[in-house]
Amino acid sequence: MIELGAVGSIPSPPLNGVHAGPFTLRAYGLMYVVGLLTAIAITARRWRRAGGDGELVKEAATWGFAAGIVGARLNHVATSWERVPHQWWGTFAVWRGGLAIWGGIVCGTLAGSFVVRRRGADLARFLDAAAPAMLVGQSIGRIGNYFNQELFGAPSTLPWALRIAPADRPPGYEQYATFHPTFLYEIVWNLLVAALLVRLGRRRHIHPPGLFALYVVGYSLGRVGEEQMRIDPAHHLLGMRFNFWLAGIVCLTGIGWFAWTQRRPRPRVTRAASSGAPAG
Repeated sequence: MIELGAVGSIPSPPLNGVHAGPFTLRAYGLMYVVGLLTAIAITARRWRRAGGDGELVKEAATWGFAAGIVGARLNHVATSWERVPHQWWGTFAVWRGGLAIWGGIVCGTLAGSFVVRRRGADLARFLDAAAPAMLVGQSIGRIGNYFNQELFGAPSTLPWALRIAPADRPPGYEQYATFHPTFLYEIVWNLLVAALLVRLGRRRHIHPPGLFALYVVGYSLGRVGEEQMRIDPAHHLLGMRFNFWLAGIVCLTGIGWFAWTQRRPRPRVTRAASSGAPAG
């Protein structure tokens, strides 16, 4: 069979984990951990500069990460059940991929927000501190998709196209060797939106949690474009991938949320531990 692909391309990963006896350290999981730690560090720095306690960030992140993993896996199982391993342990096999980020963001944010509220801190300002950090963490996590050779787009001959091993090509695309690295596009987009949020936080008077609302808008807008490029199996509605519609609805909701937050009068600051618009 003649393979069609780009002359210059991003090579397939040489491996997707490191084996140590009976154990395997998966690159997919490692990238999620690195992304989490990076997001914690950035959020803690921004929260401390806002006058908050950095230990609160660690506590909120611990509960948020645990809830996020559960939510992301449940979201994947509920919407892509046909891709879950059919063994009894299939529902729990997060090491084989299958974490839907929408469920992770929702459950992780709710759990972290609960901790912040219980500690009596300003939740709106905390969310603004976390918004750019979440985008950076998500970008690092997406590197795991490269090692799993998943979440790529249509065939492409562009110089930055991604070479996919024959075993990982979707049915009907076996003759194509290189594809759009949509996860890489998402990484670049997320980092650009994160930089924009930091800049807006420094130079614009945005009422909290306006930056977090813009995070919701920016990330969802990127997914609207990405979902039109991806070719991995997905459920469709009215001819479009289900996540395309979900991203569009979340984006519009975020726009409405941002507009609502900016119409409210700016609250008076009474406690140093929960004050200060986070800077970059």
